[in-house]
Amino acid sequence: MNLNQITIPSLDLTKSIPFYEKLGLTLIVKSLPDYARFVCPDGNSSFSIHRTNELPTGDGIYVYFECENLDEQVEQLKAKGLVFDLEPTNQSWLWREARLKDLDGNQLILFYGGENRLNPPWRINANKE
Repeated sequence: MNLNQITIPSLDLTKSIPFYEKLGLTLIVKSLPDYARFVCPDGNSSFSIHRTNELPTGDGIYVYFECENLDEQVEQLKAKGLVFDLEPTNQSWLWREARLKDLDGNQLILFYGGENRLNPPWRINANKE
């Protein structure tokens, strides 16, 4: 099994589409006013947004995008006008993360996990009895 895409809610796709293009995603489906789909610049994953009349409450949705050159990527995005809630920061779970929100308040985390993304020191060994 492989993750194909994740879909998040938006109140207004005409505002969300340019935001995600600025983030670096490439628009491949535009079915306004209800749906848009993007391809990520690396790998085979896609990302989509759908129109909703009401956003989730509470902490909402968290979406992680991995970037090998995280600090450089954040600087490029800031130069395009994106505002980060957290600058690139080393985390206790051995990832470096920067955080921002999209126009609908969805949490976006740009990160670099390297080998620790799938193989942290505390990973459960599937071969253990």
